[in-house]
Amino acid sequence: MSRIADLEFFVDLLKHGSLAALARELGVTPPAVSARLAQLEKRLGVRLLNRTTRRISVTHEGELYLATGARLLGELEDLEQLVSNSRAVPRGRLRVNASFGFGRQHIAPAIAAFARRYPQVEVQLELTDRSLNLADRAFDVGIRFGEVPDSRLVARRVVGNRRLLCAAPSYLAEHGAPSTPRELQAHQCIVLRQNDSAFGTWHFTKGTRHETVKVRGTLTSNDGDAGVLWALEGFGIMMRSMWDIHAHVAGGQLVPVLEDWELPSADVFAVYLERSTVPAKVTAFIDFLVAWFGREAAWVGAAPALSGSP
Repeated sequence: MSRIADLEFFVDLLKHGSLAALARELGVTPPAVSARLAQLEKRLGVRLLNRTTRRISVTHEGELYLATGARLLGELEDLEQLVSNSRAVPRGRLRVNASFGFGRQHIAPAIAAFARRYPQVEVQLELTDRSLNLADRAFDVGIRFGEVPDSRLVARRVVGNRRLLCAAPSYLAEHGAPSTPRELQAHQCIVLRQNDSAFGTWHFTKGTRHETVKVRGTLTSNDGDAGVLWALEGFGIMMRSMWDIHAHVAGGQLVPVLEDWELPSADVFAVYLERSTVPAKVTAFIDFLVAWFGREAAWVGAAPALSGSP
C-alpha cells in the first residue's frame, strides 16, 4: 500500500469511529481492517490506536499522524484541483461588481472582448455607486480601488492608477493655485460623495508629513462625471483618478495642482473571496483584465509624474 493510501485509510478509520464501521463501509471483514491497521503500525514502528472490541482511542502518535496526515491530504486535493483547473475550459455564470463610471468606461468594454474569447462564460455585470459585499450578493469578482480592507478577499492588482488634484486654467487664473494643502480651505473645491470615505476630507502625504484637510465648495455630487464637467467649467479644484481625467490633463483643459503632495492610493484591483481552489472562469477573467489593461490603459504614464508618486 502507498503512504497516501495509508493516510487515507487512517483518516477514514477515525471518521467512522470503529473498525467494524469502516469494515461495513469498505465491504470487508473487521479482521481485515484490523490487519491493515496492524500493518500500518508495524511500518511506522508506533501504536496509533488503543482498541477494544467496542471502541478505539487515539494515542499521541496517532493524533500527530492524523492531524498532519489530514492536512497533507487536503493540500494534495487542492494541488490536484489547481492542476485540473489550469486545463479547464472557463464556463458558467460569472458575476462581476464595479462602480458606475469605471464600469461603464473600462470594465464593460473589457467584458465584451472577454466574452468573444470565452463564449461559454455568461457574464453578469452589476454597476453600483458603492462596493457591494461579494459573499452576500454572490459575486465572483469585484473591482476595487486603493486599499482592500476586507481580509477575507484575495486582491490582485489589475492596473496602476493615481489620484490628483486639478482645476481648469480659468479657475487658476482667477483664484491662483494653492501652494499647501491648508490653502485649499480658501478655495472652491468640487467634492464627490462616494463610497464610505469622510465627505470632503482630503488626505495628503509628503515624505513623513501627513495632512488632512476639510474642504468645501458650492457644488457637490455623488457622480464623478458631473464633477469633471464642473471642473472643466472652472467651478473649482477637484480630486479625481487619472483613469477618468487623463485626456483632459493631457489636452490642457485641466491642470494638476499641489503636485509635490501624494494622495491616497487608487490602483485598480480585482478581488474575490478566499477559497482553496479558484474556478477557471474567475482565473481566466482576472488574467484577461490584467492583459487588457496592460494594452488599453491609456492613462498609465499619460500625465506628468507627480512628485513622490510611485
